[in-house]
Amino acid sequence: MTRSDTTQAIDMAEIDRRIAFHDTEQIMEVDFSDFRFDTSYTVNAVYDRLEARIEETGEDLWFFLVNLNGTRIDPEAWTAYSRRGRALNLAHSMGSVRFDASDETREQILRAANTEAFDPNLFSDRDAAIARLAGLPGKRRKRVVHDPNYTLSDFVRRLSFDDTTVIMDVDFSHFTFHHSRDVDDFYDYIEERIKETDRKWFFLVNLNGCRILPAAWVRYAHRGKRLNEAASLGTARFAAGSETAEDIRLRAETQGFRPNIRNTRDEALELIEEMRAEILGRC
Repeated sequence: MTRSDTTQAIDMAEIDRRIAFHDTEQIMEVDFSDFRFDTSYTVNAVYDRLEARIEETGEDLWFFLVNLNGTRIDPEAWTAYSRRGRALNLAHSMGSVRFDASDETREQILRAANTEAFDPNLFSDRDAAIARLAGLPGKRRKRVVHDPNYTLSDFVRRLSFDDTTVIMDVDFSHFTFHHSRDVDDFYDYIEERIKETDRKWFFLVNLNGCRILPAAWVRYAHRGKRLNEAASLGTARFAAGSETAEDIRLRAETQGFRPNIRNTRDEALELIEEMRAEILGRC
């Protein structure tokens, strides 16, 4: 199946129909029954929507109730399913239970649980799964206002502009985005500096050792996409085999951008020159 075929096959209204929030019980119920995760693109489209729906509620934390009756997870999709599911749980779950897993899916999840150190919490029916959730402690507090982890000086040294090459150099190396506040603080600074220059730039982004924790991903994707659309002539990222680079590649499948990740700075600079030549060729 080609990407265009996959895109057409995913009905987002159908995905929305499968997601329900039970406010009193603080449960997000997800119905994956008879659903096939055939590719990583399908996985990313579904999990993008789950993240967006959670954000729309204004609540960060929910109990997860997942119907896996007849669910199929093809081998091509399993890595993405595992990574996105783990990230969603770390960021937003107070406890997760699954029910009515088919034998094939049950075996996949149990194998993953053995290797990835999580409790699969598999039950044979919905009532048993809900009873398990009812016995778990809630973790919600009043709306969390995150304390800043960084000061302005932490950002200043990580951003530079080269007028000769028209490159904005962003150094996210060994930087951790813990939550949305970290993302907003850093991106607010970047946007302010770009506005001062009154022009667009090629973005060169160092992701070596960068960590984007699950609680920061939705905001990071939103702010990054908005900044690229407003101020980028082209973006090249570099990171040598990082987890963050792999997550960016996964999310790029469904979030409308090219990951453009290279292993080294020199390779990323070569990519920028290709972008520059393409722009000049259109002029």
